[in-house]
Amino acid sequence: MTQEFIDSALRAIVIQRDSIDALTTRINDDFVHACQILMQCKGRVVVTGMGKSGHIGNKIAATLASTGTPSFFVHPGEASHGDMGMITGQDVVLAISNSGNTSEVLTILPLIKRMGAPLISMTGNPDSVLAREAAANLDVSVALEACPLGLAPTSSTTATLVMGDALAIALLEARGFSAEDFAFSHPGGSLGRRLLLRVSDIMHTGDQIPRVNVNTTLREALLEISMKGLGMTTVISDDGSLEGIFTDGDLRRTLDRPIDIHTTPIRDVMTRHGRTIYDDQLAAEALNIMEDLKINALPVTNRSGELTGAINMHDLLRAGVI
Repeated sequence: MTQEFIDSALRAIVIQRDSIDALTTRINDDFVHACQILMQCKGRVVVTGMGKSGHIGNKIAATLASTGTPSFFVHPGEASHGDMGMITGQDVVLAISNSGNTSEVLTILPLIKRMGAPLISMTGNPDSVLAREAAANLDVSVALEACPLGLAPTSSTTATLVMGDALAIALLEARGFSAEDFAFSHPGGSLGRRLLLRVSDIMHTGDQIPRVNVNTTLREALLEISMKGLGMTTVISDDGSLEGIFTDGDLRRTLDRPIDIHTTPIRDVMTRHGRTIYDDQLAAEALNIMEDLKINALPVTNRSGELTGAINMHDLLRAGVI
């Protein structure tokens, strides 16, 4: 029985993989025309479909919306009972139906035509009513459903989903949609925090910045490190410019030398001109620097080189950047 489970699963995967492979020959003039229609859309892309096609349509609408093409899903049955008011002549309708003859979708076609909204279809039947009425039809037909009964939508829904993703990515690249644009659509997620949060949003400022003068003794510098709790202190000159940094790592290396912490000035043991980060850079960039250099804290400066803050790995962890 165990092997039968495995054989059934592998057969389903192979059938669906072949259905996806078949799509490569259908990225053609119709696909290009569909992209052009969507790029020219002055409103929103309204996706519609019944049953499993509707579930796939919901996901396609969400993917389009999060990648720079404003979109939403309308159930065709609800559209016949008031939700047609959600569609305007400025929109583009993307209608999904494997048969191309789904009655609920065909019922609203005259209304879509009347308001002048361009229609794009995704069907498994290029000779269907829906395909013929569309300005561009994307062929998502499959040779076999993974279901051995040929009844449950499996390969056909997979092919439709992949075609929708191909459409979304083609539009994303054509629009020059960036990672930061994507983050604005996902401000509550970890990606949003990584792509929107600046160093200035989470750095320590003012009296929270550990800092000592270049002439300060090592003992006094260690007190500053302990008091500020960032595992390091910045070292500044008499005119306030940043001269270097002294970290826990520097301390371990210093203790291997015959040093008197009460008399040795910090300038003799600090790391001169260590790595810094600008306050207007992304917090994720600070994380990359720390990970690459295997350090836990960074001084922060403005573009003029003036010390404006300090940031460490714990700050990034608390902010959800890690």
